[in-house]
This record gives sequence, structure tokens and C-alpha cells, in this order.
Amino acid sequence: MINDPAIQVNSEIGVLKTVLLHRPGAEIENITPDTMERLLFDDIPFLQNAQKEHDYFAEVLQDRGVETVYIEQLLEDVLADSAVKDEFLTRYLTEHHYVNDAMKDIKEYLNTLSTHDLVSTIYAGVRRELVDFKHPNLHDVAGSDAENPFLMDPLPNAYFTRDPQAMMGSGLTINHMTYDARRPESLITEFVMKYHPRFAGKVDIWTNRNTDARMEGGDELVLNDHTLAIGVSQRTSSRAIQALAEELFTNEDSNFDTILAVEIPHNHAMMHLDTVFTMVNHDQFTVFPGIMDDEGKMNINILRAGDKGEVVMERRDNLKVSLKEVLNLDDLDLIETGDGDPIVAPREQWNDGSNNLTIAPGEVVTYDRNYISIKLMQEHGIKVNEIKSSELARGRGGGRCMSQPIWRENI
Repeated sequence: MINDPAIQVNSEIGVLKTVLLHRPGAEIENITPDTMERLLFDDIPFLQNAQKEHDYFAEVLQDRGVETVYIEQLLEDVLADSAVKDEFLTRYLTEHHYVNDAMKDIKEYLNTLSTHDLVSTIYAGVRRELVDFKHPNLHDVAGSDAENPFLMDPLPNAYFTRDPQAMMGSGLTINHMTYDARRPESLITEFVMKYHPRFAGKVDIWTNRNTDARMEGGDELVLNDHTLAIGVSQRTSSRAIQALAEELFTNEDSNFDTILAVEIPHNHAMMHLDTVFTMVNHDQFTVFPGIMDDEGKMNINILRAGDKGEVVMERRDNLKVSLKEVLNLDDLDLIETGDGDPIVAPREQWNDGSNNLTIAPGEVVTYDRNYISIKLMQEHGIKVNEIKSSELARGRGGGRCMSQPIWRENI
């Protein structure tokens, strides 16, 4: 039992007090047309404007009393310890398949950098020409690897801090991410949770990244203090959800006993559950109608803890009915992205009109470009704080994607 927990997230809607962010950096400018697909981008954002938009996002949160904590600063804090730095670099390079002399040569370069510059380089990527290979390997001089200007790719997706981990209850999942391009991000989470004094010994680790079962935080929603909704998606497997259910339902530090597993289309446009569905009030949700068939049906399974902690599964096919069941509500309000219009809805969903960050019951932060969805939410009584979106939206993620709540007031 954690006596002094560093994490408290028992809902999607409790008043947000502390959030984890990452300010976009040089990694954004290190995307090229040839690497966009590998790095999971459809376009290259303009860094200066992306930073201005992100700063505005942070200011909106700060103006409402939210503490903004930056993951890059936390990493800088932990890598100030030389032993931790050596452990991190060994893991970082090993996961990029550098061993023996190659690892030694790259480490030698990285150890010449200040801690601040080292962290910036980890995010921006390690340029090949900066490393003096005293013992060149074949991959350094021939083939497709040698054509890549980076020994380690940049991490341009890192400003979507929601995905490498998911904080729930007094702990978190540290996720095995689907694509190589994002896996170093959860390695950073692992080291911050293990070594930073703000978190070390003060968090429950529900699942770790050392598995082949893929899961990402955009699919993990905390509906209340004992119920999760998790997307079965392009980025999260049913096997990972099953493993998480088995852990949460038997761990005495966990209060979670119900998981609503919602299957969504497995594609880039709807990569995570929170790109098509978010909770914005006690009984109000935004939803993209394209995840359901013409009769409003979809594949849903409710996982519950049995008498001995075993996982008991029941099949469902209606999102609204299932939500009412697990949340014990007589009725609820599903607000359709783009008002359900066949042109507006997919356009605004593509630009994250369904990806709202709720900062208090009935109050959200969302991109200003999705004006039809904003107007509809306002008509349904939701207070909307609009943020700039021209460049940040090119990464295919909105306010929820760009934030990882660390502490919310309990409902």
C-alpha cells in the first residue's frame, strides 16, 4: 500500500490539479518527407508556431490553477545522477540494437553533453555525423541504416504525453507502445517513475513495458474510481487489456473491478479510443458516430472481477446502454462530433474534435478549429476553453492526447 501516493486519478472529469506535458522541440523539425510515415506523421509541423500553440495550451491550464509538469525536466532531473544516466543510456542504446564498440562510441559522444543538452538530444535524435566511430560496424557504413542521418530517430510524437503511460488510481501502466518510433517515450517514463523523488516509491506500477502486449494511454479512460474504458484499437490489443484486468482485479492496492473494452476501427484516423470518445461530465460524453454501425451497434465486452478476482466477461453491443450499466446511470447524453453530419463529423474527428481534455465536470479544453462540435457542446451546457490548433493538430492528437493527468480531485 502506498502511504503517500504521488498519483491520484480516479476519473476523467475530476478537477484537474497537476498534469504532465512535453513542449515540442527540435524533434519536430527533424521529421523529413522520407521519414514521416515511419515517425507516424502525415505532415511536418512548423516548430515555432507549434511551440506558441503549446505554450498557449499550458497557459490555459495554468490560468485555471493546474500545475504543469514537463516530462523533459523530470528526465533531466534523474539523469543528473551519473549512475542513472549510464543505466539509461545502456538501455536506450540496447533497445536501438547498439552493443559493444558501437555502444561505447555513441556513449562517449553523449557523455560529452550537459544533462540539458543530453535530454534535448534524446528527444531530437542523435545525428550520425556527430559520433566518431572508432570501430565502425557494417551498419555504420553500408545499407539502409547508413543512409539514415540519425543513429537514433527523433521522438516527434512525444508532445502527446497521454500515450507512453496511463495514470489511474494511485498508479499507472507503463506501456509497450505499438511502433518502434514511440517506444523510447515509455522508457523515459520508466526511469522517471523509478528514480525521480517526486514518484520513486510513491506509485503503483500496474503493468510495465517489458511485454509484447501493446497498449497506449489514449485508449485508457478512467470512468470512475472502479471502472475503466479501454479501446481495442490499432494501438491496444485485447491481450494487453486482459492482462491489465487480471492485475487490477487481484492487486490489493487497486480499486478497479470493471473494464469496458470497446472495439473501434483499427486505423490511423481513429488510432485511440480518445480520438473518437471522451467523457466531459458525469453523464455526458462526446462520440464520433463513425465507430458504430447504422443501428448504433459495436463490439463491446464488460470485464468484471469475479468472487476470487478472476476475470468474468460479458458481451454487449450498444455503447450508450453499456455506459449506463457500468456507471449505474438512468440516462446519459452522447454528443456527436460534428453534429453527426456525414462531412463535418469525419473532418472534425480527423482534427481531434472528439479529443477533449476535461478539466472539471462539464468543462473542457479543445481545439478551436472544430467549431461545429464546440457549438454543439455549448448547447449541451459544456463550458469550452478553445486552444490554437494549426500546427499541433498535424500530429493527429488534441487536448487529451497532449496531457497526462497526475492528480485530479476526487468526485
